[in-house]
Amino acid sequence: MFASTLILTTIFAIVSVLAFKRIKYHVKNYILLNKLPGPPPDGLFVGNMPYLQTTPEDIFNRLREANKKFYPIYKLFAVHRMGANILSPEDSEIVLSNPIHNEKGYIYKLLHHWLKEGLLTSKGEKWQLRRKILTPAFHFNILQQFIMILNEEAEKLVEGLRKECHKPYINITPHISQFTLKSITETAMGTKLDFTTKKEIRYKEAVYKIGKILTYRITHPWFIEPLLNIFSPCFIQERRVTSTLHKFTKEVIEDREKNFKDFELPTEEHDVYKGKKRLAMLDLLLSAKKKDGIIDNKGIQEEVDTFMFEGHDTTAVALNFALMLIACHKDVQETILQEMRDVLGDIHAKPTYSDLQNLKYLERCIKESLRLYPSVHLISRALGEDVRTQKGYLIPKDTITIIHIYDLHHNPDIYPDPEKFDPDRFLPENCQNRHPFAYLPFSAGPRNCIGQRFAMLELKAAICAILANFVLEPIDTPETIVVVVDIVLRTKEGIKIRFVPREQ
Repeated sequence: MFASTLILTTIFAIVSVLAFKRIKYHVKNYILLNKLPGPPPDGLFVGNMPYLQTTPEDIFNRLREANKKFYPIYKLFAVHRMGANILSPEDSEIVLSNPIHNEKGYIYKLLHHWLKEGLLTSKGEKWQLRRKILTPAFHFNILQQFIMILNEEAEKLVEGLRKECHKPYINITPHISQFTLKSITETAMGTKLDFTTKKEIRYKEAVYKIGKILTYRITHPWFIEPLLNIFSPCFIQERRVTSTLHKFTKEVIEDREKNFKDFELPTEEHDVYKGKKRLAMLDLLLSAKKKDGIIDNKGIQEEVDTFMFEGHDTTAVALNFALMLIACHKDVQETILQEMRDVLGDIHAKPTYSDLQNLKYLERCIKESLRLYPSVHLISRALGEDVRTQKGYLIPKDTITIIHIYDLHHNPDIYPDPEKFDPDRFLPENCQNRHPFAYLPFSAGPRNCIGQRFAMLELKAAICAILANFVLEPIDTPETIVVVVDIVLRTKEGIKIRFVPREQ
């Protein structure tokens, strides 16, 4: 009896000490973070949740207001969590350049049921291993092999637009999304999609549905928490939709693996870049499984799901905004066309890898479009150690930081007249004195976007094909679109452009 009492007393004492230390830790962090400026909380427990519980467009606008008012850093408080919002390039560099802060922030829990622990959401050694496996898939020699696919899919995009160009305008968003989804599936997965079968159509629809579901969870922050999400009205639908997504990608993997014995994969890492056979990212994953056993079927599916999402949605958003801006600026459109004549000779010629690299003015236009409308408008990290900001605030370890890329790109002290579309901002002489972390469309540091060169090639190929066949005239403009908070930057109702067939 005495022994049992002693054991229970000891356990209680240990639990009490641990609980006290944990409470002390949270109180200390709260005191430090509470020194940051920020909008006043609506209550001790709800914090700033009512400030963010509104429509996606209002959340976007409220964040812009807060970011201007509290620059360069401020806090937001929601229930038991307080986050630090970072707006300056100097503080962004502190977080993004240090590998100790590589763990993604709390908001990425939104994606865990769908993407599990793929390259976007994983951390530590698992992330490092996956990055090492996948990096060769984006070597420039591999990318060169994808140009033919990008040109073919761009031509199919043009054909689809030509069928509707008699209309007063075309909502380009569904056309662009289908183009980027088909492009990433064929290049990275080695699987051609035509969206004619029921399973392909269901997959495409599921991609759109999951975006809406995750947007709902963003605008109702308590549903980010997995345990609370079971009470979400979208919970069951989210499970059904992710089941459709997982079933499709599982079949893609199985089909590729059946024919995998026919591939003679390189025996040495440097030989990956020399193969004559087109090498898909999925082949590298299957090779890592069969040869080295460093990834299993579950891990392969995590990466396939991740790249099917990241590889099409972000690029689709970027292309939507770029085409709108080109339509709104006739002088820019004509300059791009002239550069195409100079580089390609015939604007209808299919550009090679080298041609796309030489379209320097078009590249500046894309970069400026990504400045104005970064596809990934914010990113989040969990701090791996205490951080002292440029203004002297001490941000404790484990704090969730949110880097607002959209506001960084619209900072008038970095980009004068920031709402103006000016591709010359990216002339070499205009970039040389700019802070290296003042422009983050593909993030920066160790966890920068692995596919950024692929994305730039895809954007260039699509714009070349479209401008070779159409004159773009504006319907939507930066003044008329309504931008909303989402996983990526979107407009409320797509983007509308008038397509006038170009005279041959």
